[in-house]
Amino acid sequence: MLKKYFGTDGIRGKVNQGNINGQMFFKFGLAAGTYFKNLKKNKQVAVIAKDTRLSGYTLEPALVSGLASAGMHVYTLGPLPTNGLAMLTKKMKANMGIMITASHNPYFDNGLKLFGPDGLKLSDKIEKKIEKLIDSKITKNLSKPDILGRVKRLENANEKYIEILKSNFPDNFTLKGIKIAIDCANGAGYKSGPKLLKSLGAKVYDFGTSPNGLNINKNCGSTFPKKIKSMVKKYRVNLGISLDGDADRVILCDEKGKIIDGDQIIAMLAKRWKKKNILRGGVIGTLMSNYGLQKYFRHKKIKFVRADVGDRYVKEKMQKYNFNLGGEQSGHIILGKFATTGDGLLVALEVLFSLRKGKKASELLSSFKPMPQILENIIVKDKNIINKLKIKKAIKKASNLMGRDGRLLVRKSGTEPKIRIMGESYNINLIKRCIKIIKGSIRYWNLNQKF
Repeated sequence: MLKKYFGTDGIRGKVNQGNINGQMFFKFGLAAGTYFKNLKKNKQVAVIAKDTRLSGYTLEPALVSGLASAGMHVYTLGPLPTNGLAMLTKKMKANMGIMITASHNPYFDNGLKLFGPDGLKLSDKIEKKIEKLIDSKITKNLSKPDILGRVKRLENANEKYIEILKSNFPDNFTLKGIKIAIDCANGAGYKSGPKLLKSLGAKVYDFGTSPNGLNINKNCGSTFPKKIKSMVKKYRVNLGISLDGDADRVILCDEKGKIIDGDQIIAMLAKRWKKKNILRGGVIGTLMSNYGLQKYFRHKKIKFVRADVGDRYVKEKMQKYNFNLGGEQSGHIILGKFATTGDGLLVALEVLFSLRKGKKASELLSSFKPMPQILENIIVKDKNIINKLKIKKAIKKASNLMGRDGRLLVRKSGTEPKIRIMGESYNINLIKRCIKIIKGSIRYWNLNQKF
């Protein structure tokens, strides 16, 4: 189902280019507000949070204006993790929630993630309906002057979010005696991350907590794990936590300085939840999940199902199969027992809860041996090039070469102008040869723009 504005995780792009500008954000707000009106309610409410990008100050007022023009009363929460926005949307019984963010992308990008009243990301079907409203005549959706929405700022959103997170654990849960390093990526979690951990008694060393509007994800955060690795070694902590720009992802680092990706975290959680009889059904991964994880679950007799890449698709599969655990290698992990979307801090708390009795992260977070995996991203002018005949032939040639010795996956990024090529095999040279074939074909097309 092709969509005009929405990608795999909301709307995203370069600021003041394409759809990421004040004019379009007004339209987005007006359309979303119009769709989520519930005439059975006395008060129509929308909740907005954002990350720390400078562009948020220009885009938020336009979005608010669109929502208020649709008759929505708007509560702005300021910088807050994405799942905090989802949780408070549900808790406040709002019609909808919108997160202004471009997640792990650089500062010059921005976008939107939309949530329904249940705190869930929107389905493709609903996004298509909102797209129709975006392109409809503006005057058709404008409210009468006497029913325009009002706007109010809530200053304690982070405190409310922290309260919700802590309520999922026993009252006597403490992190006293545990040293933690946390990299907040100069993003949405820069307040709540350190505050949450300190409130539980941990000794906290924080980084990426000084956002200036331009340094979000810059040489920090989950896409730059070198930083958390160096912090773990410098401060000799029990665990390193690295968030992305909107704090819905988490990458960990054990006390030895080894980076722990989402697959290893999911494996650990599944094992623990099964032992505690918390795990329901099985686990949802994605097309990018390591084959070693799949083998591990087969050995543990835990059902494993792959979804398309994107935590929204993971959540949809979790609902379909009635599973309560799923996630991605990138660190998007959904704890269905507690949350409707990925939450880096919540996942970190679950891991820390298992470490509180003196266990070491290196022992806890090494459940399986990953199959060697190489991922390469190629910047392209048009992501649809993977449908070109010559590129299809190159992919087929590489796949035939790989045979049964591994796995190849070529896909369009849903959030960036990139083609992602992933290869898995115990034969590293074979992976490199296969990727080289596909890369060469893509680069040729990029240079020539036609065949």
